[in-house]
Amino acid sequence: MKSDINKLLKKNEQLNHLDSVKVTSHVQRESGDWIKNTLMLDGYDVPFKYNRKKNYRSLQGASVNLTYYLQTEQVAGMEFESMKVVRIRRS
Repeated sequence: MKSDINKLLKKNEQLNHLDSVKVTSHVQRESGDWIKNTLMLDGYDVPFKYNRKKNYRSLQGASVNLTYYLQTEQVAGMEFESMKVVRIRRS
């Protein structure tokens, strides 16, 4: 599994990876046909976001491995930084 992550990171320099980080908050909400998920991680002040087709069990308190991109969003004329998760696995 480590080799898959290393291949992804080599292909794209903007891609980042975290191993065994604790989830302090996990929120799921509907947005059209998708379920938007937002994670807050121990030691990080930035939300990690991803979409799924269905609800998923709560990850609050769990350790996860994440592969993500940095993204900025404009909300009411202000820029907010967040992380777009492309791969998440329980560790």
